[in-house]
Parts: sequence; C-alpha cells; structure tokens
Amino acid sequence: MSELSVDHLLGIKYLTKEDIGTIFQTADQFKEVINRPIKKVPSLRDITVANLFFENSTRTRLSFELAEKRLSADVINFSASSSSVSKGETLVDTVNNILSMKVDMVVMRHPNPGAAVFLSQNVESIIINAGDGAHEHPTQALLDAYSIREKYGDLKGKKIAIVGDILHSRVALSNIFCLKLLEAEVMVCGPTTLIPKHIDSLGVKVSHSLREALEWCDIANMLRVQHERQDIKYFPSIREYVQQFGVDMKLLNELSKPVTIMHPGPINRGVEITSEVADSDQAIILNQVENGVAIRMAVLYLLASKRKMSF
Repeated sequence: MSELSVDHLLGIKYLTKEDIGTIFQTADQFKEVINRPIKKVPSLRDITVANLFFENSTRTRLSFELAEKRLSADVINFSASSSSVSKGETLVDTVNNILSMKVDMVVMRHPNPGAAVFLSQNVESIIINAGDGAHEHPTQALLDAYSIREKYGDLKGKKIAIVGDILHSRVALSNIFCLKLLEAEVMVCGPTTLIPKHIDSLGVKVSHSLREALEWCDIANMLRVQHERQDIKYFPSIREYVQQFGVDMKLLNELSKPVTIMHPGPINRGVEITSEVADSDQAIILNQVENGVAIRMAVLYLLASKRKMSF
C-alpha cells in the first residue's frame, strides 16, 4: 500500500493526486468492512483520538467518531462550549493539556481559518482538519469526490457545478482543489454577492444562472446559505434566493439530461433543494454520508500507520 506524502490532513491543497488515489483505495477496503455484519477492525486498537470541536457539528463529528470506533481507537470527545476555552485558555494550551494524557491524533473543527495548520506547527500530534472557518474541509471534499467516482467510475472530464453560498463555504474551496486535482471541470454558481471576486483564478467557470449551470454539468453539489457566517445581507430575501437558485423537480425534469444531485448537509429543505429533490433517485446525499465514514476511516488509518512507522 502506498504511503501518504503528508503527516497531517490540513487541507486538500497539501495533497497530491497520488495521495487522493491512496485514500480512495483504502476507503474501498473500509467500505467493504462497514457493510459486514461485524463492522469493526483492530487497526487503531492502541491509538487514542481526541475530537476537538470548537464549532457546532452533527454529521462530521458523528462520522469521525464512528470511523474511529470502527477502527477500535480510544476516543475522547471535547466540546469548546463546556471547556476552559470559555474561560480564556489558549488553543495550544488546551491541546497540550489533552496531549499530556497521551493522545495520538487530534481531529479539530475551529472557526478560525488556518487553526489546523497553526496547531500542526505547535503541538506533537497528528492533526486532521474537520473544517477551519470558511477555509477548508478536506474530508468532505474527499467523500464528495469518492461518491462521484463510485457513481461514474472516474472524475476526469466530469462536469461539476457547485451552487450556492461559495463565499462562506469551506466545502466549496476544498471541493475545487480536489476536483481540479482529479481533472474534473468545475463551475461555481450563485448570486454575484456570494461568489468570491477572484475565484476564476482557481481555474473554475463562473455562472449566475442556475439553469445554465445545470444544463452544463453532470453533477450539481448544492450548498446551503451560511447565515451564521454572514454579517450583512447578501440578497434581498430567502424567497428571492429560492426563485433564482433553488432546485425543484420541475426544473430537473426540464433539463436536456439527468443531473446527479449532491449536498454536504445540513440541507435547508425548500431553500437550495426541495424535499422531493433531496429524496429522489437523482440524489446521492445518503451515499455521501455512508462514504464519509469509509473516507474518514481511510484518513485516520493512513496517517496513524505512517506515524507508527516513524516511532
């Protein structure tokens, strides 16, 4: 089995195409494991993982925790709201206190961009970025690309439209890096105010017409509007946003070809997609959730085995 070129998973931009291939091949094996009657393997039996979530999360935190337990790791869960961080303790002090309890790996979500990189430079542990502000969310991009590969066989030349709040989305940025590395074509689509100014410098197309984007793409990855990161109004009303950028079955049926619908969650049903679309055969949203566990198992296993080799 190939070895990863990195010691941490801080962002897709630090990975090579070969790294992604290695993660996907390892995830294939773990996908088979999690569909067995006995879903556990002893791969990380002597490893302790701390999940540090300084921001709210349901899917990502549960997915990581399940992945860790499927690999037989010991798991510590840490929530910032009930910790000494709320009393003013620094991030490095918090993590070093946890590491002094002999923790081998840290999975961290943090509201500040670059927090995972900063941590990797200041503490002795394997760091996995579970989302840093509006910067990157590498495991989400990996599971999204893996889900496309599962459905289509290969990503080369596939056309993926990322629709919605691109400006505030770490999922969008990680997806762009990952999809471009795998030689897919990428278009971002949304209101002018929610598209970053120089995003075309990343080699992506830009559209402000949902219909145009859907006619162009094979796969549409629908993002929610991130109200919690918005300090001003970026569009007049939710109603107007839905009219211009919401996907319903009527629109999908009018297209010249079927389009696969993805969503990283949480879904705002009736905003970016209707319930009918979310629950339709064209959506692979639940496949993404299942693949998230296999991808995170692969990442944890590959980074831990690399660390073990260097002990």
